[in-house]
Amino acid sequence: MSGHSKWSTIKRKKAAVDAKRGKIYTKLIREIAVAARAGGGDPETNPRLRTAVDNARAQNMPSDNIEKAIKRGTGELEGVSYTEVTYEGYGPGGVALFIECLTDNENRTVASVRHILGKHGGNLGKDGSVAWMFDPKGQILVDAGSHDEEAVFLAAIDAGAEDVVAEEGYFRVTTPLTAFQAVQDALHEAGVELEEAELTMIPKSLVAVEGSTAERVLRLVDALEEEDDVQKVAANFDIPEEILARAS
Repeated sequence: MSGHSKWSTIKRKKAAVDAKRGKIYTKLIREIAVAARAGGGDPETNPRLRTAVDNARAQNMPSDNIEKAIKRGTGELEGVSYTEVTYEGYGPGGVALFIECLTDNENRTVASVRHILGKHGGNLGKDGSVAWMFDPKGQILVDAGSHDEEAVFLAAIDAGAEDVVAEEGYFRVTTPLTAFQAVQDALHEAGVELEEAELTMIPKSLVAVEGSTAERVLRLVDALEEEDDVQKVAANFDIPEEILARAS
């Protein structure tokens, strides 16, 4: 099991804690608004919006908040307009970072990302400097305590999933982009409740980092994800289990 894959479930646990104090809601609301603006306000005809709404509900976001975010996205309510931007860079030990953001001020965001990277021993790279090290994929997390592994596996694979892995109390389903929505639909039809679903960047290969370098990498990723404008961070690290366990 790679450190990077296990990190996805650790982040899910940390996000659940964040949600209790409302912190993660900001990022979820931005994603809902941008999805609604891009593809319309009906989740049934807008797959990206449907995924965003499902994720918000999984975090127990009130329906009123979801509806307001959709209406801001479609222009029915006044609100800030967000732009999708990505940044690429490196962390300690040569770890590659692909950082996805939603922002209403690109100058502020790039300055914040550059500052965080510099503070934690990383640096901002040029566009294209690390993107080639990752593949865009769909990733779905299912609570392993609530669902049968065989049922999840069969429904996901039959719908086009590439892999289903059990780790840290979850089943992690990986899909090609073209099958992402179909796999979600198949799992829903099979009565499987999704904890989280997202389009993300999966590293093609991993960089092994240990000791203090590994701890610095995790602090850097944490600091980036604490930034309001940052939605997701993909990194190609492989970190020892004991260090990851302390991070959870």
